[in-house]
Parts: sequence; structure tokens; C-alpha cells
Amino acid sequence: MKTHLAGFAVLIGCVPFSAVSAEAVDAKRMSDVVRVLASDEFEGRAPGTAGETKTVNYLVEAFRSYGLEPGGAKGSWTQEVPLLRTQIETPRTLQVTIDGKAQPLTQAKNIYFSTVRDSQKLTIEGAPMVFVGYGVTAPERRWDDFKGVDLRGKVLVCLVNDPDFSAQPGETVAGKFGSRRMTYYGRWSYKYEEAARRGAVAALIVHDTDGAGYGWSTVTAPGGENYALVYPDASKAPPTVKLQGWLEGEAATELFRSAGLDLSELRRKARSADFKPVELKGATFTADVPVATTKSISHNVLAKITGSEHPDEVVMMSAHWDAYGLGAPDAQGRKVRPGANDDALGTAGVMELARLFKTESRPKRTMVFAAWTAEERGLIGSQAYASNPVYPLPKTVANLTLDVLQTAGLSRDVLLVGAGQSELEDDLARAAAKQDRTITPETLPERGLFYRADHFSLARQGVPVLLLMALSGAPDLREGGRAAGEKWLTDYMRCYHQTCDTWEASWDLRGAAQDVELFHTIAGDLANSRRWPQWRSDSEFHAIRERSESQR
Repeated sequence: MKTHLAGFAVLIGCVPFSAVSAEAVDAKRMSDVVRVLASDEFEGRAPGTAGETKTVNYLVEAFRSYGLEPGGAKGSWTQEVPLLRTQIETPRTLQVTIDGKAQPLTQAKNIYFSTVRDSQKLTIEGAPMVFVGYGVTAPERRWDDFKGVDLRGKVLVCLVNDPDFSAQPGETVAGKFGSRRMTYYGRWSYKYEEAARRGAVAALIVHDTDGAGYGWSTVTAPGGENYALVYPDASKAPPTVKLQGWLEGEAATELFRSAGLDLSELRRKARSADFKPVELKGATFTADVPVATTKSISHNVLAKITGSEHPDEVVMMSAHWDAYGLGAPDAQGRKVRPGANDDALGTAGVMELARLFKTESRPKRTMVFAAWTAEERGLIGSQAYASNPVYPLPKTVANLTLDVLQTAGLSRDVLLVGAGQSELEDDLARAAAKQDRTITPETLPERGLFYRADHFSLARQGVPVLLLMALSGAPDLREGGRAAGEKWLTDYMRCYHQTCDTWEASWDLRGAAQDVELFHTIAGDLANSRRWPQWRSDSEFHAIRERSESQR
């Protein structure tokens, strides 16, 4: 991708990119970067828009001015990410028929769905519906919700989260999937993937706020829009269902009742390893829905510092540059969803790390600084990289990801997302101790944050990862303690993915700068050592990494 910088001198001039020496992370620089990236001129940084062009140009110019090298293939600064955008239009038919009686469904009211297939028409005619409990097959936990039932051509209906999420004391399932800590089996994305692998034509998850970690309004917020990665070789694309989505909780209860089933009783039975799928007898699902599809090319931005002794070994630091673009006007008439904290601030942190490392002695291993596209559309930019990496993943030492940092000042602790996964947690503890900080495991593990940020795309390929994400709990602030941290988190969540996630001159970024400094310490140590951090033996990613050991 060519960079066209004319007309952006004023914007780029807001942040002095000269590579001057610095001994610590500069919170002011980070704030200035966010002020630019979250400005109205960048239109919410949606992929495939004028906002993307401005963002990519800005990032490339920044990395170039720091003295970094292009990090993409063949000396480029970017990696192309082919995107498919789908938009559900007004359904011609959308209904469940039970014993011959049609029950119409309404998008965003009692059902919410989208598609990731490249088709301008979504058609399902009278497909049988089957309840499969939590929709999980986990051999290592001796759990199989499917029991060999043939789902080809059928609609899979399942519960959100893990089989032990609502476990009662004394139930044998308690703790089998980490209790309140969501595993990947609890994520909606896994359930759609598993449905597709089994030949289902559609997958519908019963929504409940506690299990999902968010309300129905969050489910419906995309308005029928979805995105998918376009694979150059279609044979390498994973299978997908025609229709994926959710059933509103009360509507699902009524649907099951109409089919002669008690959903609350089925929830209880689904917490047993003996559970067997239950057909909604007499119930069929029909949909005839037009779909608008468009394709575009978005871009990951990649910069590097080539290692002096082991240039083929890579330490990667990353964040996502995209946000939600333009939306419906809010009460103040604002349309731009600027993503100031999510994730312009994380991007600013990666830029600051790049600037700092370039002022220091050349590392022994190569350092790569990545700014991903389309995270908000399903981790697509990082997925594109993981499926076609510029640097071999077996020799990628680690990925360190910044995605939402707290803006309320210094903290006594660091929130650890996904405790128990890898030895990088030990690195984090050592780095935090140098700042007189302790480690606090995420306090909202049911949100499944470990599986909801770009590092996960690399983890699925076996690369050890570490995520700093302030959504994982209330920080113990040095001024005001945990109560002040809770207030910050509550206030921020009101603006999460909304027009009010804006840059504020009043931000106190000293704590955010400390978090960036943690990665400066960890990455610097890894880049100048011969260490290869390992997954814990009981991590679901341990075996993947182990298979590539001979390549290191």
C-alpha cells in the first residue's frame, strides 16, 4: 500500500516523532497520539474507509520517523487483509413453525443473527431444530454434548458460556471448565465453529446476561452487520454456518415451551456429562433473507528492528488500530465512535515501545511492532496474519498485546488476564515487582477476555501470549484504592464501543505508562536472551507449541 501523506502534515505535526533519547515511557506522547487518532478527522478508524487511509498513513509515518524498518513482506509497511462485509437486509421470511403453526421472528427483538458467508441470499427451508446443551466437545475434559447426533442440515440451539458456569455446589461438573472463568468452549465463536464442523445450517445461542457478560442491547448493536476474512485459497477457509446468532432469553423459553420442553430443566440437565441432545419435536426453522455483501482490502501495519544475533527469532508487540467508525447519532448528535481507549491508547503504547527500543542498543532478536486491523470485526487482522505470517510462528518468541488501558492514575497492582496459561505470567510478576506492584487475577473471568483480543489469534497457533486489558477488573489505584478503580471501570464501560469513548485532556496516564513500561521490560529481556517461554502443561495451547519444538 502506498502512503499518501499530503494534507496530513498538520495532524502528524501534533506528535513530534523525532527519535530522541528517553529513559521512560512518555505519557504525554501517548496522550498526543490518542488525541490525533481519536479525532473526528479519522472518522472512528473503520476498516476500508477514508479513516483507515488516514490511520495507516499516520502509523507508517510515525514508525518511519522513529527509524524503524518496514516489517511487512518484501520491504512493505503493511500486510493486506481481504475483508468480506455482510449486511442482513429485511427478511422476506423468518419464522419457527411448530406442529404446523408459524411463529414469526423479528430481528433484534426475539432473535438476532448475521452471516459470514459470501452470498446475497440466506435461505433455510424447514430445518429441524436440536438443543445440544452447551454445544461443547472437550475430550481432555471427558465432555461431549453431541453424543454422535447427526446435525447436518439442522439448526443447532445451545446455551452460552461453559457447562460449569451455573454449577451448583455438589454437582460433578463444578470446576470442570474453570468455574466462573470462561474457557474458549464458552465463547460464541467456538459454538459457531463447532456447529459448522458438524454440518449444521445455523447456530443459535440462548442469551442470558450473566452467562454472556453483556445485555441484549450489546448483542444487537452491530445491526446485522458482520465481517469475515477472505481466504485467497477458498479450500483453506474454515467451514461456516449459513446463519449465526442468538435467541433472546424469554423468547427462547417460550419457544421451548411451545415445543413441549422446559428450558430451565434442560439447563440443569445440560450440566451433566450424561446429557444427550434433545430435538425440538415438530419445530422447524425457515429463513429467506437478502444479504448485501461487499469486499475490500484493509491493512495491518508492521514495523521492525532487526535483531543483531538472531534475526529469525521474533518478539512481537501489538495493538489494534481500528474502531467502530460512524454510527447513528447519539443524544448530542455525535456519529463518530472514536475508540480513544479502545484501542488508540493501546496503539499509542506500541508506538511508544517502538520509539523507546529504537533509542536503545540493537536487540539480539528481532522486534516486530504490529497494528492490526478489524479487531472489532472479529480479530480478523490478527487472524489474517496468523494464517499467513510474515515471520514463522514457531520462531515467534512471544506476542505482547495492549488493548484498553486504565486512565485514572498509578495503580498498586496489575490485572492478569487468563491466569495459568504460560510462563510469561512469571515475567509479568517480576516486571511488576520492579514497580512495587502486585499481580491480581482478572476479577471478571466470566467475560472470557483471554479469548477476545488479538493475541488469541497467535495463541491458537501456539505462540505464547500476554494481554494487558483494563476491562478485566477494577485496579487498586494508589489514590482511592479499589473503590476508585471500580468507579473508573464502571464509568468507562458506559462508553465502551460508544461515541463517548473520547480522548480527554484530564486523563491521568501515569498508570497506563507503567503498564507499557512492563512490556518494555519483558520484551527487552526476551529480545536479549535465549529463553523460549512455555505454555503451562495444562494449557489448551501447550501441545500446539510442543509440536514445533524442533524448529527452535
